[in-house]
This record gives sequence, structure tokens and C-alpha cells, in this order.
Amino acid sequence: MSILPPNQRLLVIVPAFNEEASLARVIAELRAALPGVRVVVINDGSHDATQQVAHDAGAQVINLPYNLGIGAAMQTGFIIADEEGFDFAVQVDGDGQHDAREIGRLLQPLIDGTADVVVGSRYLEGPGYVSSTMRRTGIRILAACITVLTGQRCTDATSGFRAANRRAIKLCALYYPPDYPEPESLVVFRKLGIRAREVPVSMRARTGGKSSITAARSGYYMLKVLLAIGVMMLRRAPRLREV
Repeated sequence: MSILPPNQRLLVIVPAFNEEASLARVIAELRAALPGVRVVVINDGSHDATQQVAHDAGAQVINLPYNLGIGAAMQTGFIIADEEGFDFAVQVDGDGQHDAREIGRLLQPLIDGTADVVVGSRYLEGPGYVSSTMRRTGIRILAACITVLTGQRCTDATSGFRAANRRAIKLCALYYPPDYPEPESLVVFRKLGIRAREVPVSMRARTGGKSSITAARSGYYMLKVLLAIGVMMLRRAPRLREV
């Protein structure tokens, strides 16, 4: 895999809940962009054919007993990456919004040693795709709050297109926010000295299924995330072993 240094290994983690319509294409694009890459689909209690579609597409499938949420799904993937000694892990959502050809952008700062976590932002170069005005507004408010809380610029607080190095993998295997992992984890990373940065990426409309965060629920989601982050800031940082 030319984008990686020699003897470095990458695991692609795809959390999926009822993504039968898009998952085969997601895995095919990953195979085309990264020949030979290991892809693990964390089937988060889907009620459709997600498991079979992922298996038929050649991915490893881990089935959670019921829908635990994206935080638990991603932590499961990080545990696999940690226990099997992967150097890098990339999160790609199962809905088809992320372009596998841009994974190299996420990995480069990790390879250069300038970051531990890299987030793909749809807002660094242009307005980026987002499903509704209400949701875009919520993302901007979240990003502004996280920028203030962490002292580091954030433009896309809910992006699930991310990459982590070995140090961050070990941390996320031990602790990962269960409820709103994308925005909450940015605060956790800052508190624990994990270097996070953004790089510009494109984003597409989902090719199947539907988001759990509808236009009507965007404001409610934002308020719950802000409350969760506020509680987190009042709590002591998790006591974890040296990573």
C-alpha cells in the first residue's frame, strides 16, 4: 500500500447500522483505493442485510448483540486495532458519504508525526455538503463551542471521517465517548494530550439508508451534545494507563 511507510499497517473500521443499500459500494471503493487493506465492519445490531452484504463484499464482520451506538461500535474497532498491533486506524462511515480516495489526506499528518488524530472537515475548503440548514447551523455552533473549550480551531465537529495513530488507537480502545463520540472525543483528546487536527475533504450525499439526526431533531441533538460536553468539562479526565 503505497500511501503507508514500509511495514506499517492500516485497519479501516466501518461502523454500520442498517446500511445494506450502500455498504457494498463503500467496501468496493475501499478495495479500489487501498488494495489489500483490512476492512472490518462493525454491525451495530442492524435489522436488515448489513451483515450479509458486508460478508459478501469481503470484509471482516463483527456483530454487536444489539444497537449499542456508534461510540461502542468504534471502540470495538479500536480494540481490534490495538490488540492486533495496527499502526493506523481509519473510520469510514457505511453510508457512502466518505471518499476512500481521500484517506491519504487523513494519514499524511500521522505519518509525518504532526498529529495523533486527523479529522476530515468538509468546511475547510468551501461550504461542503450537509443535509439541511438546521443541521449546518448546529454543526457550526458545536464547532465554535469546541474551539473555545479546547483552544484549537474546529470546523466540523460531527465528521466521522477520521484517522488515528498507534497512540490514539490505544487510548480509544480504553475509553471512547459512548453517546456523541465525534464532538465529545475532540474534548477528551485535548484533555489527555492527544494532538488532533483537521484536513479538508469532500463529502457526498448518503447513498442509502437515513441519518438518525433529522432536520427536526438537529436542534435537540445540538443541545444534548453541548450538555454532555459541559458535564465532561466538569469531570476529571479519565484515568488511563500511559499511552
